Amino acid sequence: MEEKDTRQKFSVLMSVYYKETPSYFDTCLQSMYLQTVKADEWVIVKDGAIPQALQDVIDKYKQFDDVSIREVQLEENKGLGIALSVGVPACSYELIARMDTDDIAVPDRFEKQLAEFEKNPDLDLCGGQIIEFETDPDMPIAERRVPLTQDEIISYQKKRSAFNHVTVMFKKSKVLQAGNYKDCPLMEDDMLWVDMILAGAQCMNIDEYLCKVRTNKDMIARRGGLRYYKKYKNARKAIYKTGFISRGQYAKTNFIQFCVCIAPSWLRRWVFFKMIHKAPKKSRE
Repeated sequence: MEEKDTRQKFSVLMSVYYKETPSYFDTCLQSMYLQTVKADEWVIVKDGAIPQALQDVIDKYKQFDDVSIREVQLEENKGLGIALSVGVPACSYELIARMDTDDIAVPDRFEKQLAEFEKNPDLDLCGGQIIEFETDPDMPIAERRVPLTQDEIISYQKKRSAFNHVTVMFKKSKVLQAGNYKDCPLMEDDMLWVDMILAGAQCMNIDEYLCKVRTNKDMIARRGGLRYYKKYKNARKAIYKTGFISRGQYAKTNFIQFCVCIAPSWLRRWVFFKMIHKAPKKSRE
């Protein structure tokens, strides 16, 4: 007799827009398709009109019998926060896994996260570690490690994001209870983590790499200048208004970010890879 599948069903939530690279998008969806435990549906929010090359990638995977894709079309590009806020209610299942459309999930990512939700029914939000690469996913140049336990996560979140957004799996009901994603440029994810923590969410990170994330010199360069700093300051102000951080914490992080933003690109890159996103340990590759 065939064994009945008793695991909890879940959705994958992604947002795609016109500037995405089709080959990266294809690689991302392939990593979804090759998971040891496959998602029951992929919810893809099209954040405005997308070129045919990106639509062709979606259509390619829609042809597979074991893939269920729900497309959500926004009339115009609204930004990641709004796109995801529309995507969450569109997901059919309580558990939702986030994925960015140019990154790569390790093959057993979902299997590991589902096991944590099975072990702890009260768990609301589960992420993990990432490694970063420029051209070859098998040749990482950096890693971003995040805290593991509830208390560590709350403390860390007061300074910077305690989760790698691309890795998270969360409960739909808790996200909606916390107010869902908001239009908070640069910190759509941070704002949600803060709102969820304030709503009593139980959180954890798995101490294993769950995703391989693309990075490059241009990305570091974009994180500089007064325009970027103003967006950062506005986002941190929104977090400050929740009461989650003190005035002193708000001022300290703004000052540090200001120094980073006005620094030359080479120095900003050094800070990024030497102090925040460190070189991956060989034992973890």
